[in-house]
Amino acid sequence: MSQKTSSAALVLAAGFLVLFLGGGSRFAIGLTLKPMVDEFGWGRSDIGLAVGVYMAVSAVAIFFAGRFADRAGPRLVLSGGLLLSAISIGLMSLVSAPWHAVVLYGVVFGIGNGAASLIPVGVMVTRAFPHRTGIANAAVMSGMSVGQLVIIGGLAALLLAASWHAVYVWLGAANLLLLPLILFAVPKDSQARAKFAQPDVSLGVRSAAKTRQFWLLLGVYAICGFDDFFVTTHIVAIAQDRGVDAFLAGNLLAVMGLTGLIGVVAGGALSDRAGPVWPTALSFAARVAVFGLIVADQSTLSVAIFAFVFGTTFLVTAPLTVVFVSQSFGNRHLGALGGLITMVHQGFGGIGAYLGARAFDATGGYTFAFWIMFAASLIALVLTLMLKRRGHHEAAV
Repeated sequence: MSQKTSSAALVLAAGFLVLFLGGGSRFAIGLTLKPMVDEFGWGRSDIGLAVGVYMAVSAVAIFFAGRFADRAGPRLVLSGGLLLSAISIGLMSLVSAPWHAVVLYGVVFGIGNGAASLIPVGVMVTRAFPHRTGIANAAVMSGMSVGQLVIIGGLAALLLAASWHAVYVWLGAANLLLLPLILFAVPKDSQARAKFAQPDVSLGVRSAAKTRQFWLLLGVYAICGFDDFFVTTHIVAIAQDRGVDAFLAGNLLAVMGLTGLIGVVAGGALSDRAGPVWPTALSFAARVAVFGLIVADQSTLSVAIFAFVFGTTFLVTAPLTVVFVSQSFGNRHLGALGGLITMVHQGFGGIGAYLGARAFDATGGYTFAFWIMFAASLIALVLTLMLKRRGHHEAAV
């Protein structure tokens, strides 16, 4: 194996592990939602608020992390993010009031997890794999699905044997242990930039914002996040409300990670062959179908089918963010533009998570929220089909 191939493989492995751990860490609050509110007598909207703040803070953090990755390189961004994540998620084991969760999970973990996230990883991987970008990013970002499957599955067992406090202690330790590997495996920015040099034909944020393609992408990713984090925050509680025990409900979230792995790899491969529009459109068509199913029937079987099918769509658009940006606007501002789109995705994700909690507290169920998600997914499907199929730079509107 040549030195170049070995270096690229290390980048791939490092990116995979960052997203593997991040995927498990950020979804742990959905696993611990019910035992936390039961122990303290909180409303579900108290945890929903922490998730909403996390989504808003991490969204802004992702944007600035993307810009910083363009300028200073992903190595510093990822290592700083892991350190903050380790401290904040570990201290979540000590919370005793709702504002503790808002500060630790919502604010500090939001910054750390936003920095050690898919956009800096996407910049790093795209520099290492300028060809077959879709499948390379999909392979790395499948770490989020594998992490959801493995980590949430393990934490569900830990929750059964110990308590929700132990879940956060172990996650904090894991984030800290990953830090030395990132410092070793990720190249310094001067090395990465030399391999990725290209003529300056790219659009910056201001120029891209004058195009129709940019605003369509923001709409698509806003609705994607709105759906995603409603489901991942509440699916365990939804299953438990239907009589599924805590261990099986937790593993339902974990198995969504397995179906997500299938979806993200298939989407990346299809993107390299036909462009990113078609896998995105197919994922929203599937969401329209399963939200329609769950509106009509909320039996245990329908909840299981909903979770498995939605899981296949959950991460499809994640590796396609950098593909859409690269094809539509070029690579020079890949981190900034990808970060901005992901910021919108995350911000609307927070709204979706909080809306679900408010809908439950107000009505005693999730039916109203399911109707909203059904309509939003249908709109996103239409917006996706309006996107340009192959990205040459678009004329300003």
